[in-house]
Amino acid sequence: MARKSQELPKLFVLDTNVLLHDPTSLFQFEEHDVYLPMVTVEELDNNKKGMTEVARNARQVSRFLDEIISRVKKSDITSGIPLAKDRGKKPSGMLFLQTLNGSSIPSSLAGEKADNQILGVALELQRAQPNRAVILVSKDINMRIKARALGVDAEDYYNDKVLEDTDLLYTGTRELPPDFWESHGKDMQSWQEHGRTLYRVKGPLVANFLLNEFVYQDHDEKPFYAIVREREGQTAVLQTIRDYASQRNNTWGIVAANREQNFALNLLMNPDLDFVTLLGQAGTGKTLLTLAAGLMQTLEHKTYSEIIMTRVTVPVGEDIGFLPGTEEEKMTPWMGALEDNLDVLNKSDDEAGDWGRAATRDLIRSRIKIKSLNFMRGRTFLNKYLIIDEAQNLTPKQMKTLITRAGPGTKVVCLGNIAQIDTPYLTEGSSGLTYVVDRFKGWRHSGHITLQRGERSRLADYAAEVL
Repeated sequence: MARKSQELPKLFVLDTNVLLHDPTSLFQFEEHDVYLPMVTVEELDNNKKGMTEVARNARQVSRFLDEIISRVKKSDITSGIPLAKDRGKKPSGMLFLQTLNGSSIPSSLAGEKADNQILGVALELQRAQPNRAVILVSKDINMRIKARALGVDAEDYYNDKVLEDTDLLYTGTRELPPDFWESHGKDMQSWQEHGRTLYRVKGPLVANFLLNEFVYQDHDEKPFYAIVREREGQTAVLQTIRDYASQRNNTWGIVAANREQNFALNLLMNPDLDFVTLLGQAGTGKTLLTLAAGLMQTLEHKTYSEIIMTRVTVPVGEDIGFLPGTEEEKMTPWMGALEDNLDVLNKSDDEAGDWGRAATRDLIRSRIKIKSLNFMRGRTFLNKYLIIDEAQNLTPKQMKTLITRAGPGTKVVCLGNIAQIDTPYLTEGSSGLTYVVDRFKGWRHSGHITLQRGERSRLADYAAEVL
């Protein structure tokens, strides 16, 4: 196989789901060639109607194909079409459309099924071009299993993956070694600003620091918690954080229950940060902290005019069908987490009494709007606190569509758990949440924290660990 790949470019046969997942996949195979079976084009046609993400992607692929084919003469199509996404760009590979009259579908497979027809085309290509590596690319695991069983090389589509190993995903925190101050504190400067202490440190470890990354040392007497405010070369400025674990700094009655929650509240309560991502398993406090910070900055500080909350409507079990009512009423069943956390926040004020709590609840609900992702395209949010819940189910393209809705004065907070992805063809490595965490790390106006400890109950913590 290695000898084949040296002699000729590889020939990648694309399954339809690859194109529907990433319309630009046609141009992602570098110097190698791409082969499209006719049944793939048929399936694109069948999926082009509607306003779903799949339909939009199908139409985009069709536009790409039309642009590519319109550049060549009819006689050139059979010999391959240069793949160049941009006019004037040097072609990297060739596009081939199916010209074989038949396909080698084994008798054990149903011939009318589209997947089996694609497998038959791949088998026929192997027979027709024995000196060339023919590889089927599919997001469908069962399709890849069938292909390998028939002797066809098959691969997943890897180009959309941000990280191969999500254990390497940025956590937003860094523990300082015990000898950090001895090795990096020489000629250190320190000063006070707005009640915080700042330190200018220098040394080789500093070169790896990222802006708005939290650094810490857990001492028994007094732990050191700080955030990286500036970094240039091997010099950085560390600023001590506000202690949100203290009752005097409570956020809408909520105090941080652990170190990572303290870090998260420092990000959420900082108006200079336009984009914040919080990762963590169920019960780590992502939604509660985000809502508490949002209410504090909307109702008390008047930084934002209102809170907008949205999430992907992917059911965990069987779908219950269409729901009646307005956009907000349709979204209400998906917002159980919002209701649960609002109950906690509303009960945090023991001195208000029943009447006071009822008035506060009405005030809170008047400032929180629930929106559907389906109606986000084309909108611009001004001075809003936008919460995107269950963001692990978004594709990178959907995430871009949402974040680019932010206008001046808007803060976007993305919450999610990449271990709970419910969308087909998305993995921990290719989720839109993983994508933005990796791309935004180190930007001056963004911050990220991975919450580690569950604070829901001992039962929930034990279930998350053993189940």
